[in-house]
Amino acid sequence: MDWGTELWDQCDIIEKHTQSGLELVEKYVKFVKERTEIEQSYAKQLRNLSKKYNQKRSNKDEPDCRLSSYQSFVDILNEMNDYAGQRELIAENMIMNICIDLTKYLQELKQERKTYLLEAKKAQQSLESTYKQLDNSKKRFEREWREAERAAQYAEKTDQDINATKADVEKAKQQAHMRARVAEDCKNDYAAQLQKYNKEQSQFYFNDMPLIFNKLQDLDERRIRKLGHGYILFSDTEKNVMPIIGKCLEGITKAGTNVNEKNDTMVIIEQNKSGFERPGDIEFEDYSQGINRASSDSSLGTPKGPLDLLGKNKSKNFWLFKRNKPTVTEDFGHLPPEQRRKRLQHKLEEISKELQKEADQSEALGKMKDVYEKNPQMGDPASLATQISQTSQNIERLRGELNKYECLLFVSKRRIFFLLSSPDGAHSDESTPDPSQAIYAEFDDDFEDEEPAAPIGKCTAMYNFPGASEGTISMQEGEVLAVVEEDKGDGWTRVRRHNGDEGYIPTSYVTITLNK
Repeated sequence: MDWGTELWDQCDIIEKHTQSGLELVEKYVKFVKERTEIEQSYAKQLRNLSKKYNQKRSNKDEPDCRLSSYQSFVDILNEMNDYAGQRELIAENMIMNICIDLTKYLQELKQERKTYLLEAKKAQQSLESTYKQLDNSKKRFEREWREAERAAQYAEKTDQDINATKADVEKAKQQAHMRARVAEDCKNDYAAQLQKYNKEQSQFYFNDMPLIFNKLQDLDERRIRKLGHGYILFSDTEKNVMPIIGKCLEGITKAGTNVNEKNDTMVIIEQNKSGFERPGDIEFEDYSQGINRASSDSSLGTPKGPLDLLGKNKSKNFWLFKRNKPTVTEDFGHLPPEQRRKRLQHKLEEISKELQKEADQSEALGKMKDVYEKNPQMGDPASLATQISQTSQNIERLRGELNKYECLLFVSKRRIFFLLSSPDGAHSDESTPDPSQAIYAEFDDDFEDEEPAAPIGKCTAMYNFPGASEGTISMQEGEVLAVVEEDKGDGWTRVRRHNGDEGYIPTSYVTITLNK
């Protein structure tokens, strides 16, 4: 069944229906656009929420950073950030695959429909024009036939009139004959026009209009089919990202299972232990017997009481149970010995890295100056003087800081050594070793060159990644890589292959296992 056969006389209905169908497509496109706006707003709120609670993420000096419960919370925030990215991807794909595609297709349908309706209008106008010609020829034939009848009646009447002359009779007969011939011509013209109209009318109703209606039917069916496909894409667009969204949710679950209360307890102990021995018993001072109080203020051993731990500041409370917040100093003197040693060591590493960076820059500037001197057309060597001078000053400053913190670290280690080696606070000439020899023997290993930092974990690729952008690295599904640097919140993780190649990969494309 088709429109050309069944709806041959319903041109207005067909025109109205096709217009309504196009309006439905426009309505659906508008609906999808509003849905994408909701998705984008939702994703933005999720990102802001993740950023709000992840502000301390970059501060590696925070004591809680090594706690599994803290790290798991950070992992959850990162997963939520990735989840927000997938919501943005849904909105983007809906815009590209539904809104833009349907809008373009809709414009093509409108133009095609307009063309068909113009063809129908022209065919109808042609038929109406032929009908007007038929009507005019019919009216002329009717008029001329009546004139011929009157002329014939007049000629007959004149012929019977005894008073009419022969010339009058002949004239009346000639007039009647002429009118009859004109009427006959009009009759033939009317018949020809009628035949022409009937032929065009048949062509109009059985060929032209059915063909146009069938084209409009095909247009409407294609519109319906395209709209149905758009409905399916509305669902498939979200289904396509469900696996990655599922991975995000699995990552949140994994973050919960990675919480280790025993590990957190050990981290707290490692971060905050002072390195002191517990205070010994306070000696009984018998004033009744005149016994002089023993003093060990000059001893390098473990203090004999809580007050000694504060450097004999007896005005302060028992610090093991209640302490005022210490004033932070540049040499970390406010920290217990063991914590101070760790912070000094970390500070030395930072200064060494910065010094190496400045040295590399100085070397690069020197090479550039040599190139300019040999090839003046490439640049003026004098233009580098300020940078070279500034770099030299930075190197001198950093070397001074490096020597300063090396001395502080040496003193800190020496203090810890004597605290640990003399638990009773007494040092006799026989039992006390040479401090310098003991210190160097104890800490020789600490001043040796350190090995490069080991990877902090490993990851397994869940999807293929081409690594086409600068700084990225390609990977295949199932490939195992070493994790060198965690995600900083931007959705990228730095990894290393067995052959030493390093680069960044999307965090959401891999399953990460960090070393405990």
